Amino acid sequence: MKKYFLILQFLAIFPLFSQQSFAVYFDFDQYNINPFAEQQLNDWLEKNTEIEVTKIYGYCDWKGDNQYNDNLSLQRVASVHAFLKSKNISILSNYESKGFGEDFTQSKIQAANRKVTIDYQKRVYEKQHLPVITKEPSLAESIKKAKPGDVIRLQNMNFFNNSAVMVPKSKPVLTDLLCILEENPKLKIEIQGHICCQRGKDINGISTARARAVYVYLLRNKIDRKRLSFKGFGITKPIHPIPEKSEAQEDENRRVEIKIIEN
Repeated sequence: MKKYFLILQFLAIFPLFSQQSFAVYFDFDQYNINPFAEQQLNDWLEKNTEIEVTKIYGYCDWKGDNQYNDNLSLQRVASVHAFLKSKNISILSNYESKGFGEDFTQSKIQAANRKVTIDYQKRVYEKQHLPVITKEPSLAESIKKAKPGDVIRLQNMNFFNNSAVMVPKSKPVLTDLLCILEENPKLKIEIQGHICCQRGKDINGISTARARAVYVYLLRNKIDRKRLSFKGFGITKPIHPIPEKSEAQEDENRRVEIKIIEN
């Protein structure tokens, strides 16, 4: 039995955030951004377009009194903040702003202490493959693609146990098959019945009776009998070995299929 499947592979892109930091250095006793620091900032922003600033901290060297250095470090923070805003850089509404003055572990190199650090999160887009989704085509699609000799299972065609009486939910399947035959006047099929569970022969001819039930339904709805035939195979062509291991396997063995004779 041939089956046709449509396989869809989805590629999703998820934004992740990478926490990083960048430092801006100032001239002695100054809070304005000098040309060299401005160029460094511009170069950094050019390479980091997808960022969001989370913290701006200011620092000073040890020269001057504490109050003066505290104010100077905050002025440096304000300068950097204004520069980032002028470049339309995203800054968290609750970003953290602090001026440490000279109250931090000082470097022996005084120029390294005159700085502002910018903590930011960078959006990193990671590609992830979502699970493959397989979708079985409709009966009409399967028949349209089928060639003479292909066998197609009538999905959801079910019968009461040990009976040729179809369960009510099988009616839409019959309706689909009828419509397909009406729309494709050259289509000829053989209706094939199968059973499950039994180890011996189909003593009561249930598989043939099930195939005949579909055949009779189509005849009663004015499908030319020359386009139809039916046959029962008993348990000779199971999908799963008998005895089956589950009710699902029993349902799949207990089935009706159509063989394409002419299309």
